[in-house]
Amino acid sequence: LKPANLKGVSEMGLTRISVTVRKFGSNESYTSTFLVDTGALDSMVPASELRILGIEPVRKEFYEMANGELKEFELGFAELAFLGTEVPTQVMFGPEDCEPILGVIALESAGFVVDPVAERIKKLPARSLKALALKSVA
Repeated sequence: LKPANLKGVSEMGLTRISVTVRKFGSNESYTSTFLVDTGALDSMVPASELRILGIEPVRKEFYEMANGELKEFELGFAELAFLGTEVPTQVMFGPEDCEPILGVIALESAGFVVDPVAERIKKLPARSLKALALKSVA
């Protein structure tokens, strides 16, 4: 899987980056511009694109939408590549007309965070284990 080349585009506080989606062990892929959404846990891809890649739903979960509505989505697993990094993650089977979303779990699993002041994505120099270490000592 070749990570997408686009470094990211930010406009009016919205950040979008090129993301490549692939089923584990496959060479087939789907690449699109994803909205980076730190308010969303999981990533969302149009369901038809996931099915074309052979990614199958494994379960359903309810998600709270921005307007407070609860909506059920199918979930599966995929490999996402962006900004030179690849991560396995859970993906939501979204509506056909949805804008693909890169959720915070995939973003942080790859070692990135959104810098809201500079309106860009930045790589973390290291991952913190302090909180985990402190809990295990207590």
